[in-house]
Amino acid sequence: MDDVWDCRAWDGVLRTPLVNATLAHGIRILLTTRHDTVAQGMMAEKPHHHVNKLEPEDAWLLLKKQVVGNENDEAQIELLKDIGMEIIAQCDCLPLAIKVIGGLLRQKRTSRRDWKNVQNDSIWSVSQMPEELNYAIYLSYEDLSPSLKPCFLHYSLLPKSRVCFTDEIIGMWISEGFVHGASCDLEEIGQEYYDELIQRNLIEPNLEYVGKIVCNMHDVVRSFAQYVARHEALIVQNKEIHIADKINSQKFLRLSLETRGSESDDLEWYSLQAQTSLRTLISVGNIRIKPGDSLLAFSNLRTLYMEDASFDGLSESLNQLKHLRYLSTKGANISRLPENIGKMKLLQYIILYGCNSLVNLPDSIVTLQHLRCLNIRMTGISSIPKGFHRLTNLRTLYGFPAHMDGDRCNLEELGPLSQLTRLIISGLENVSSSSFATMARIGEKVQLSFVSLQCTSRIRHDGQLVKDEEGIPEEQQRQIEEVFNELRPPSGLETLSITWYFGQRLPRWMMSTEVVHLGSLRTLMVDDLDCCTKLPDGLCQLPCLEFLQIVRAPAIKRVGPEFLQPNHHCHNHFQLGVSFPRLSELKFCELVEWEEWKWELQVKAMPILEKLKLEKCKLRYVPPGLAFHARALKKLCIYDVKHLSSLDNFTSVAHLEVFRNADLERISNLPKLQKLIIEKCPKLKVLEGIPALQRLNLLDDDMEIGPKYLQDIKPGHLLLECSLQLLTSIAAGKSSPEWDKFSHIQQVKAYADDAGISRKWYVLYTRDPFHLETNISLSAID
Repeated sequence: MDDVWDCRAWDGVLRTPLVNATLAHGIRILLTTRHDTVAQGMMAEKPHHHVNKLEPEDAWLLLKKQVVGNENDEAQIELLKDIGMEIIAQCDCLPLAIKVIGGLLRQKRTSRRDWKNVQNDSIWSVSQMPEELNYAIYLSYEDLSPSLKPCFLHYSLLPKSRVCFTDEIIGMWISEGFVHGASCDLEEIGQEYYDELIQRNLIEPNLEYVGKIVCNMHDVVRSFAQYVARHEALIVQNKEIHIADKINSQKFLRLSLETRGSESDDLEWYSLQAQTSLRTLISVGNIRIKPGDSLLAFSNLRTLYMEDASFDGLSESLNQLKHLRYLSTKGANISRLPENIGKMKLLQYIILYGCNSLVNLPDSIVTLQHLRCLNIRMTGISSIPKGFHRLTNLRTLYGFPAHMDGDRCNLEELGPLSQLTRLIISGLENVSSSSFATMARIGEKVQLSFVSLQCTSRIRHDGQLVKDEEGIPEEQQRQIEEVFNELRPPSGLETLSITWYFGQRLPRWMMSTEVVHLGSLRTLMVDDLDCCTKLPDGLCQLPCLEFLQIVRAPAIKRVGPEFLQPNHHCHNHFQLGVSFPRLSELKFCELVEWEEWKWELQVKAMPILEKLKLEKCKLRYVPPGLAFHARALKKLCIYDVKHLSSLDNFTSVAHLEVFRNADLERISNLPKLQKLIIEKCPKLKVLEGIPALQRLNLLDDDMEIGPKYLQDIKPGHLLLECSLQLLTSIAAGKSSPEWDKFSHIQQVKAYADDAGISRKWYVLYTRDPFHLETNISLSAID
């Protein structure tokens, strides 16, 4: 139970079932809280574990990391260390407070005066705030511009359990009137606001997503923002007691609801009717809507976001919301929009993502002259109304279906949409002639920064072609190649995604002779290449390319030298300089027939590559050029690579993951390796040349004997998941034949599953001071 602030939920709801479960099965409950009184109230086992604050010097390193822009600034920052240490003391050496205050100092000049002003700010002495809310956040909040403050507070309304993307959030800010500027620049200004919140560490990028398109807000920061906005905004969940009373306690401008649980717990729609002043209504999860319920009470709404709701009962009353700017029904059960939606003249954002029952758009949608965003991805919509080209204010268009109607293709409707910045086109296999693709005029849309071109999948989950599709006619392949050749994007494009393309060759504009046109490209994702037998030979020349991903390409067997140097056959191949000069992350996944990767030692490439992932292929060796030239490589992931026998000489790698590599026998000479995760690599016998190793995770529930290489390495921490047989031997301690393999390791946590129960059995060992604990006994095993 994470981040518990009081013990009422424990006493009122959870104590009886959880205590009974622990008594019956030996389960433990781990509780994290900021308050000893909560631990005491829940009768937590003593002694309680207290997480230490940062040591002052470590806190200074953290603060400096937030403020230093480049190495040249570090010496100047060091001159301010005395003031910095005083600020750290005011932050009470708490990491979150230090990161937030570092984000604030980054906005200031590097001068003693500016740092002193931050240190001496009167906000440090504010006493009205609850004790658990940090004054460093308050200080950073007060430093925000008047335009940015409401954006920050609004972010705290977003439901924690769901993913909200950057463009969705910025759209809400624009709809609320928080973003000020010329109409043509609103999204760009909103992006600047979003980036500043990241720079100030008030929100943090979710690293599972490329390009900072998803961020998280720390619970303490969120609590602070909700406290500041408490008189105007209410955030509630249906697990709270007397939820209806809370909603009706006062009038709010913004309401965020998150309902989870069985249908009997659903919140009633009628209980919201008193909130007639609402400008924003965010609802996630099911809310009970009865016949006769409507939106009439919410005539002031600017933003309506309802995810996973049964929305059909409300859709007919949508057109009563004359002030509505933002409509999102992600994943909702909605089969229709009102036919007269065109009367909602102020609508700017319509997001229908995941509304599978929705098969048509009303014809009147083409009259919404202020519409800036339309997202119809993952819906049943296969065609769009004629006259769609009249929506010339559109900036974002996701899921546009390439549809043929007799001798007409709707791609030509895209031609006049010159303001587009983000575009996803699906169903491109339906386009019968490249002339229709020409009429889309993609290359003329100079504002485009993101383009995704999609066909329909012909690849199974195992990465192979669907059996009845193995003979795709050459005529169809030639046709899709011609269509894609005419969809050449503009030179300012930053992100390109190609999905389910079944031509034999990728578009001409991705090849060496023309790819320089894409000089601004930073991210390239190519997924599901049904029939391509080789990768483009020009990508290595792109000066800004930072992220490259190739996923599921069953026809590729070899990546030759032309991938790194298109003119490799020329004697003077060094004229090209360094290949992939800015690439920082590379993923090759599910190239299931890939056997060979040529990279000669003299070819300089990928000098700043930091992350590499290879998954599901037949690669016999990793090319020596990679280990020799990718000197910045920090994280290496090797998953399901058949025939690979060794990994050697990656001198900069600090994090290595090797999963299910059946033939891997040797890992050696990784002098900076700190964390190693090995899962189901049964032939691995040699592990050497890893002096910096701190953590080793060894995961294989079939493992019956501990590997001998454990005796040759000294990680500080070992996590072992193995068979019950091996765990039982370990539990015997010094009398065990396994003892010498792990006894020199400072901390060992070993587990085994049993009867479908994960980690049912355990052994916990600490070398100094000596401690050996286990729940294994002969009677328990019998």
